[in-house]
Amino acid sequence: MNVLMLSDVYFPRVNGVSTSIRTFARELQRLGHAITIVAPAYGDAEQDGEFEILRLPAHGIFFDPEDRLIRAAALHRAADELARRRWDVIHVHTPFRAHRLGVMLRRRGTAPLVETYHTYFEPYARHYFPWLPAAPLRFVARSLSRRLCREVDHLIVPTRQMQEVLERYGIATPTTIIPTGIDLDEFRGGDGARFRRMHGIDAGRPTLVTVSRLAAEKNIGFLLEVARALLEEFPDLAFVVAGEGPDAERLQAKGRALGLENHLRFPGNLDRRTALLDCYRAGEVFVFASPTETQGLVLIEAMALGVPVVSTAVMGTETVLRQARGARVSAEDVRAFAGHVADLLRSPELRTRMAEAGRQDALAWSAPVLMRTTVELYERLAASRRA
Repeated sequence: MNVLMLSDVYFPRVNGVSTSIRTFARELQRLGHAITIVAPAYGDAEQDGEFEILRLPAHGIFFDPEDRLIRAAALHRAADELARRRWDVIHVHTPFRAHRLGVMLRRRGTAPLVETYHTYFEPYARHYFPWLPAAPLRFVARSLSRRLCREVDHLIVPTRQMQEVLERYGIATPTTIIPTGIDLDEFRGGDGARFRRMHGIDAGRPTLVTVSRLAAEKNIGFLLEVARALLEEFPDLAFVVAGEGPDAERLQAKGRALGLENHLRFPGNLDRRTALLDCYRAGEVFVFASPTETQGLVLIEAMALGVPVVSTAVMGTETVLRQARGARVSAEDVRAFAGHVADLLRSPELRTRMAEAGRQDALAWSAPVLMRTTVELYERLAASRRA
């Protein structure tokens, strides 16, 4: 099959959507399908070459300087070029200019248009536009979702919880639940001792790790409060917050206000093949508390590497953690969450048991297994559109 993937975000921009797209593309390619990705140009030295990638001219976004918005004028040129080629399916991963391009191509050709609903927009809107009243923001987010979903042939959602959100919106577009999963071969090894040496963390020092975009909706400020509470019992605690994002300065300032400046490490974005693995393995416990995840891929990555997890369970994280034996689920309460972490820090034996259980938990999220469902969906939609 010839599969065209359209997105408003892709590497070198690091986030869960970029990771999901690459995982999709790699697995499809391994199964013998041809992949073309259309994404914004970032102006960096972009490491393309794994797939055919068409970079479209884009400009910055004032409230989120890491991201780029494809220029409107570029859409028509891209549509003209892409419409001359034969596609079996067009798969959109984001709801902005990439979605518009997908709708333009759907109207010009015979390929079905599939869209993955990656992002739960209601809570994001509250964080990015806090000066606006909540009720109008909720109305806009829901209305936009209804309009976008009406324009595609089929929706993919990563969890039952996200499907239920769309059902509450009154969206009738056919929907299939397909988690992205991860390539487990990428999450083996890692040298936690090496990461600790590089970042000045002594070998015996109790260490927490989180990996996340540094943005308000990820709730990292709550994890800083958990770390502060743990200092009462673990005064030499270290907390590694890996990632980049618009909330970085605020989080660093909050860390200083909580007296954590000597306990925090902010290493930025890390190479997924090397330093990121080391970072995960440097922690005794992986902590997470985002209420907006549609998948929770970092939880699967941590478990695959044998790092015990303590996390809240909301939306996608609830799905990942529902039967996970390598994780403890906590309420979003500082003392309760800190209590779960403290139990693990006190007991090497418990951490060992949960580490092995987590590796087994991760097997259920193997991308090659989940991708077969995607290919079956593509083939069914392509046959239906040709009929």
